[in-house]
Amino acid sequence: MDFNNKIATRQSYGEALLELGKKNEKIVVLDADLAGATKTNIFAKEIPERFFDMGIAEQDMIATAAGLATCDKIPFASTFAVFATGRVYDQIRNSVCYPNLNVKICATHAGITVGEDGATHQMLEDINLMRGLPNMTVISPSDDTQSKWAVEEAAKINGPVYIRFGRAATPVIYEKGTSFKLGKAIQFGEGKKATIFATGITVAESLKAQEELLKQGIDVRVVDFHTIKPIDEDIIIKCAKETDKLISIEEHSIIGGLGTAISEVLTDKYPKKLTRMGMNDCFGKSGNWAELLKYYGLTSKEIIEEVKR
Repeated sequence: MDFNNKIATRQSYGEALLELGKKNEKIVVLDADLAGATKTNIFAKEIPERFFDMGIAEQDMIATAAGLATCDKIPFASTFAVFATGRVYDQIRNSVCYPNLNVKICATHAGITVGEDGATHQMLEDINLMRGLPNMTVISPSDDTQSKWAVEEAAKINGPVYIRFGRAATPVIYEKGTSFKLGKAIQFGEGKKATIFATGITVAESLKAQEELLKQGIDVRVVDFHTIKPIDEDIIIKCAKETDKLISIEEHSIIGGLGTAISEVLTDKYPKKLTRMGMNDCFGKSGNWAELLKYYGLTSKEIIEEVKR
């Protein structure tokens, strides 16, 4: 795998949205004054009649998206993750999920890789908020290819969907045309020493760790959880039975995110210790995003250390 071939998943989102809009006239896009950053401006430039800039009024944006969904439209509502989930939680809960409306909430700039914008903009609780809502599907793609699939897949689902995208350019893991299935995680390798469960940007870091560990004679497997809800219970139980150690890693709080979702499955179906790597009940800091990943222990180096510990 070429870890130097990088594309930001927010860019992938913008490109996929335009292609989807060309094929499906029901697609409408809403943004909250951040189209240049979320890359919905790619759609707006080509299909302006189906693009709505709602201004800095995220709650109105979600309520309007819900209204459009009742008119047989498929609205994609976009802004930064901190605004797309935190500021508008009440509207998502009561205007989208409770009536089970066909609204797609596509959040960019999630996690600490927002970087210099700092703690106020580094959303670390969005997976927790969204996966707790009835009727909500939660997708956290790891690269360009998977992100474009997620946009297409979201349009096929009749109901609320949350997709988490990042700001930083990340390695392209999958070849174009790779087949994905909602709710089915993807396993890399058959190593017995450990399983590394990952999502989003941490999938590439986990694959780097896997590659380095193999050079050292330690064979581990990596599992990419592109879907957080519904979670793939079968692969969790399978890996728990087949490997010595279980580790989860995410660019999110360890409270309520991927690690919590996996722990719930293990508790109910196959009790086994899980080491959770992520943001440990804290806020982020302002800084270079790559340096922040190192500071909070979310790089391949820390994964390797945890496998060996």
